[in-house]
Amino acid sequence: MARVKRGVASRARHKDILEQAKGFRGRSKNTIRIARERVEKSLQYAYRDRRVKKRNFRALWIQRINAATREHGMNYGLFIDGLKHAGIEVDRKVMADIAVRDPAGFKVLVDQARAAREAKYAGKDESAG
Repeated sequence: MARVKRGVASRARHKDILEQAKGFRGRSKNTIRIARERVEKSLQYAYRDRRVKKRNFRALWIQRINAATREHGMNYGLFIDGLKHAGIEVDRKVMADIAVRDPAGFKVLVDQARAAREAKYAGKDESAG
């Protein structure tokens, strides 16, 4: 039986890991044992942070919407409640963009939300609903 020489296969695996480790600092970029650990950890971070990025952007959009609604004498929670009662379905990403780029258009949304809340809660105590 012929003997199996494994140098080519292991070299290819090592080369793949070291290419992924390009840009790392110190021995993490050129020593295969350390590079493998760092690459595995970096892939874990990348997987996790693709989800964290979505959370961070949603939080940013909410902060922008809240700042814009406060300029019109309302807060974020009341604004979202008013939009629900008005039947306006615009996602937060688009609303934040409108708030930044089109303040006049955002004021129309705030006015509609305010009117819908007043219509919904007319005659009711504000703290009850």
